[in-house]
Amino acid sequence: MRYLYRLYQLVVAVPVIIIATIATAIIVGIGCSIGDGHYWGYYPGRWWARIILHILLIPVSVEGRERIEEEHSYVFTANHQGAFDIFLIYGYLGRNFKWMMKQSLRKMPFVGYACEKSHQIFVDKHGPKKIRATYEAARNTLTGGTSVTVFPEGARSFTGHMGVFRKGAFALADELQLPVVPLTINGSFDIMPRMRDFHFVCWHPLRLTIHEPIYPIGQGPDNIEATRRQAYDAVMSALEPKYQGYRENPDQ
Repeated sequence: MRYLYRLYQLVVAVPVIIIATIATAIIVGIGCSIGDGHYWGYYPGRWWARIILHILLIPVSVEGRERIEEEHSYVFTANHQGAFDIFLIYGYLGRNFKWMMKQSLRKMPFVGYACEKSHQIFVDKHGPKKIRATYEAARNTLTGGTSVTVFPEGARSFTGHMGVFRKGAFALADELQLPVVPLTINGSFDIMPRMRDFHFVCWHPLRLTIHEPIYPIGQGPDNIEATRRQAYDAVMSALEPKYQGYRENPDQ
C-alpha cells in the first residue's frame, strides 16, 4: 500500500499541487493588486491548503473552533512539527489571519511571491531596525482587526517534541492587550519530518486542537511570562503521548 500511495503521489498528487500552487500565487497577486487584500490575501490560500490535503488523501479533524469568537483579533501560537502545519492551520483554523514567517520563505518560488503580495509578516532578524519593522507590521495587522499566527519555537522540530517558546509573540499580545490562543498540531511530524523535506509523503491523519483563549491578567513582564507558560502547557497537554515532553531543538 505504501508504494501504491507513492505512485499516486508521483502521477496524480504532485502535478495537481504544482498547478494549484502556481494558480493560487497568480490569483493572490492579481487579487491583492486590484481588489480587497483582506479577502484575496486569505481565501485563495485557504483553499490551496485544503486542495493539497485533499489530493494527498490526508484526513483532518479540528477540535475547539467554538472557543474563538468572530470579529475578534487573536495571537494564535502553535507548535511547529513540520511543513504540513501550514496546510492544517491555513486550511482549517477558520479565521482570517496573517502569518509571521521566516524571512527566507520570501525566496520560495510562487509561495514567497504570494506571501509578499498578501502582506504576510516576514520576520527579519538582521539588526534592531529590521526587528522593529517586523513587530510594527504585526502591530498594524492586529490593530486593524486581523489576527496573526506565530510558531513561537521559531523552527520546526527535529523529533516531533516541543522546544522552547520564545517570548516575542507574547510580548506583542501583552502590548496590545490581546488574547493568545494556543494551537496544538498532531500528525504533521509523522507525515513529513523536516529531515525528509521533498521526500514522499507518509499518510497520517492531522489534528488541530484550538484551546481556550488566554486573556491578559495585567501588562508587563509578569503577564508575558504567565501567558507564555500557559500557552506552552496548553499546547503540550494535547500532544500525542509519544511526543510529550521537552526536547532541545538545536535550530532555535
